[in-house]
Amino acid sequence: MRIWVDADACPKAIKEILFRAAERVGVRLTLVANQPMSVPPSRLIDSIRVGAGFDVADNEIVRRLEPGDLVVTADIPLAAEVIAKDGLALNPRGQMYTKENIRERLNMRDFMETLRSTGVQTGGPAALDARDRQAFANALDTLLSRAARAE
Repeated sequence: MRIWVDADACPKAIKEILFRAAERVGVRLTLVANQPMSVPPSRLIDSIRVGAGFDVADNEIVRRLEPGDLVVTADIPLAAEVIAKDGLALNPRGQMYTKENIRERLNMRDFMETLRSTGVQTGGPAALDARDRQAFANALDTLLSRAARAE
């Protein structure tokens, strides 16, 4: 398993959890973004800078993804592509995207986008809080433990 991070919008607190986890369990971690990324010095952690443009980072992740890899993203269309390639997708709040829930999430995203395009103020997601960070850390630990047992 390798962990890919859609890093342009990933909260710093989540990246820090990922950095510690990569070192603790010895898993490769790659941040993909269209801006320079600061990563700790490690043989396990690196970053890829892609060009600017719509979905360029997402497309790079999907291109490099292997079945069983984990992608950390809040981008629902990216999560759908990851699942289609037999990858795992986890959002920064610790919620897994699955074959069972991705269609509903895509539909809700599209509905909210339609509302916004008509001028309805929908607001954005709430700020990431301590409960969200803990949920993410717990979900990540569960996935990493499961992957270690499978090897």
